[in-house]
Amino acid sequence: MWVAKIKYKHDCILGNRCEKFKVSLQSVVLSVFKEKGKILTSSMHYMYGEKMNEFIADLQQDSKVIKLERKGNMFLLLEKADQKAVKHYIPKIIFIKPVLMDKLGYETWEIGSWEKEEVSKFYQSIKQEIKEVKLLKLSQTNLDNIFFPRLMPDLTDKQKQALELAIEEGYYATPRKIDLRKLAKLMKISLATYQQHLRTAEEKMIPNLFSYYK
Repeated sequence: MWVAKIKYKHDCILGNRCEKFKVSLQSVVLSVFKEKGKILTSSMHYMYGEKMNEFIADLQQDSKVIKLERKGNMFLLLEKADQKAVKHYIPKIIFIKPVLMDKLGYETWEIGSWEKEEVSKFYQSIKQEIKEVKLLKLSQTNLDNIFFPRLMPDLTDKQKQALELAIEEGYYATPRKIDLRKLAKLMKISLATYQQHLRTAEEKMIPNLFSYYK
């Protein structure tokens, strides 16, 4: 299978608000379809950041939003997509991994197809409309590198918060950008309590992720 990794930034109801409220998203496109001459897209998103409530409240006011349903850090979105890159989606293209949207409004896509021409055509279509776009990778890959979505383990709110904070602040980066004591201070709880929340979250997450590579 041929896979392209694309990073870009454009005028987007999600990317604009990621930058405005410093929220990042992991997103899965569920469907793209036409209705009454308009292109619509249905997608699922998982949010990270402190201003998620403000992000959602502002997003709900956008005229392109048709339906939005939220539960905790996750939300489902049905939107008008005539001016989005996903409008070029065709059934021959699949999303290899979730779309990532960072706090600066950049989107990173990994899309694939059995045919190299289809992947190249998809990229060229986006490039014609979006100025700030970069092809990071175009190569053949095998099934080991294709993501298969799994349900998020049953984490408590505190466990999710501890894990998200660790990711956002660079605890898992190399070299590590922050220690547990500072993370506990940011979360306004004791070091021992923070360690327990993070350890429990990791214990739930790591076996789930590891099973993907078996």
